Amino acid sequence: MTLLFVILIILASVILGLIVLIQNPKGGGLSGNIAGFSNQFMGVKQTTDVLEKGTWIFGGLIAVLCIVSVVFMPKNASTGVEDRLNQATGTGIPAPKPATQPATQPPAPVPAPATPAPGSK
Repeated sequence: MTLLFVILIILASVILGLIVLIQNPKGGGLSGNIAGFSNQFMGVKQTTDVLEKGTWIFGGLIAVLCIVSVVFMPKNASTGVEDRLNQATGTGIPAPKPATQPATQPPAPVPAPATPAPGSK
């Protein structure tokens, strides 16, 4: 599903780029040179309106696709490159070493018994 969104976003971006390049904000751009239309789009003198609406539509479409694509992406998704690399090499990410305990003091010596040993004075 992610691949579908990526393809749609790239396609909409390319179309948006073409529309922006065709637009003519100051009267002398590519829109007047394409097949001699010069502000006539199929007999209608509204090329700039159509291109401006197209810009807003495709800009909005890209924004919506980007926001909606997040919903369809798996929550714990990795890039997949690491997984494939680990499978190919047979290695994995090394497990983290357990935290070492801080050095503790050696146990205190056991005190001598209070009663003397038999046979000693």
